[in-house]
Amino acid sequence: MSIPVVISEGSELLKSTYARRGFLPDADPLAAFPFGSPYAALDEIGRDLPSLLYDKGFRTYARALHIPKWKDPVSAETLPQLRLYYVRVGFLASAYVNQVGEAPATTLPHNLAGPLVDVARLLGRPPILSYDGYALYNWKRFRKDGPITLGNIDTIQNFVHLYDERWFILVHVEIEAIAAEILSAIASIKQQLAGDREADLSAELWRIANAVSRQVDVLKRIPEHMDATLYYRTFRPYIRFFENVTYEGVDHAPMQFRGETGAQSSIMPTLIAFMKIPHRRSALTDHLNDMRNYMPAQHRALIEEVAALPDLDALEVKEPYNAILDAMAAFRRVHYRWAEEYISRWTDDPRGTGGTPYMEWLQQMLVETEAHRL
Repeated sequence: MSIPVVISEGSELLKSTYARRGFLPDADPLAAFPFGSPYAALDEIGRDLPSLLYDKGFRTYARALHIPKWKDPVSAETLPQLRLYYVRVGFLASAYVNQVGEAPATTLPHNLAGPLVDVARLLGRPPILSYDGYALYNWKRFRKDGPITLGNIDTIQNFVHLYDERWFILVHVEIEAIAAEILSAIASIKQQLAGDREADLSAELWRIANAVSRQVDVLKRIPEHMDATLYYRTFRPYIRFFENVTYEGVDHAPMQFRGETGAQSSIMPTLIAFMKIPHRRSALTDHLNDMRNYMPAQHRALIEEVAALPDLDALEVKEPYNAILDAMAAFRRVHYRWAEEYISRWTDDPRGTGGTPYMEWLQQMLVETEAHRL
C-alpha cells in the first residue's frame, strides 16, 4: 500500500518564489535607496569605492566615514533596503580589511564594524560580505521585462572598475536564475509523492538534469570576459576570508570568518540533499556544512526540507537519475578547471576565499558524485 508523504503547511520548498526565482530575491534587488532616505549616503560611497581603493589613504578615509545606523523595523517592505544596506556596508568592510596593495587589516574600525554586525544580526548571518551580498542581492536588469540572463543584467556594487568582476558575479546570477527550474521540479516531486509514493517522476527528473546542464553552459562562459591574471590580482583578494580581525567596539577577541565563495550558494547543497549523495565525512565536508551558516536562513531551511524527502526508487528512473549526476559532475569539472586556471596556478596557498583547501575539496566532490551513478 502506498504511504503518502505529509506536507507541512509551513513548507519552505513549496513557496512560489523558488519556482519563479530560484534562490534569488522574490523581487529584483534595490539598486539605490529611496530619495531622502537616511541611508542614501551609502549609495555615493558605494559608487566611489572602486576609485577610492586606488588610494593608499583609503583606510584613513574610511575610518572617518559616518555610516548611518539601521533603525527601521525589519518587514517585507524594508527587507530590500536592508539587503542593500548589507551589500554597501559588507563591500566597504571587505575593502577595508583586504585592500589590494596593503597588508590585510587586523582591526575593523567601529564605524564600519558596528553597522556590519547590526545588519548581519538582523539577517541572521555572520558579519562579513558573503555570496548572498556579493551575488544574490547585487544585480539589476536593463530591461525590467527581460530575462535574468547575461546581456540583460549588471551589478549594483563592485570593488574594481573592471568589467571582469561584473562578469564573474553575473555568471553566478544567471546560474542562480536557472535554479528556479530545479526547485520547481523538486517541489513538484514532493507534491506528487504526497499523493502517490509510486508516481512516475521521470519528467521532473529530466527537467532537473536539463537545468543543471544549462548551468554548466553558463559556467563555461567565464573566460569570455574574465582574464585570469586580472581576477587573481585585482578583485579576488577583496572576497578573501577575515583572519584574526578584531571588530573594534564590538568584540575584543580576534575573529575568523569565511570569505565570499560559490560554496555558499544553496544550489549544489540542495541537489546533493535531493540525490542523497553520500559524501564521505571529512574536514572538507565539515567546512561545507559550516558554509550553510553564511546562507540566508530560509535557504538553509529549504535544504533541510529537501534532505528529509524520501529516497527515490532510482532504479525505476535510472536514465534521468544518472543524467542529473552527469550534469552535476560536469559542473564540478568545469568549476575545477576554472579553479586551476584562475587561482591555483597563481599561488601556493591551498586555501580558497572561504578558507578551505578548495582543490582537494572540489576533487572529492567530483569523484563521489560520479561514484553515485547507477
